[in-house]
Amino acid sequence: MPIVVRIDVLLAERRMAVGEFAEKVGLTPANVAVLKNGRAKAVRFSTLEAICQVLECQPGDLLQWVPEDATDDAEVLR
Repeated sequence: MPIVVRIDVLLAERRMAVGEFAEKVGLTPANVAVLKNGRAKAVRFSTLEAICQVLECQPGDLLQWVPEDATDDAEVLR
């Protein structure tokens, strides 16, 4: 998938548990897992705003575009 959601990286940097994050954003832990695992097909702007507010980040910190032909996993984690 060309768009990678970096929630796991941001949560780790902030030492925040998924459950705490889910509660603060207003999502279920299952929906956070869908975002983290790249299975989400869409994100509402209101949800994106809540995520950015809780993580104190910009949308660009959260989302990363990766070319389809990227073969090196290190490129995805940059």
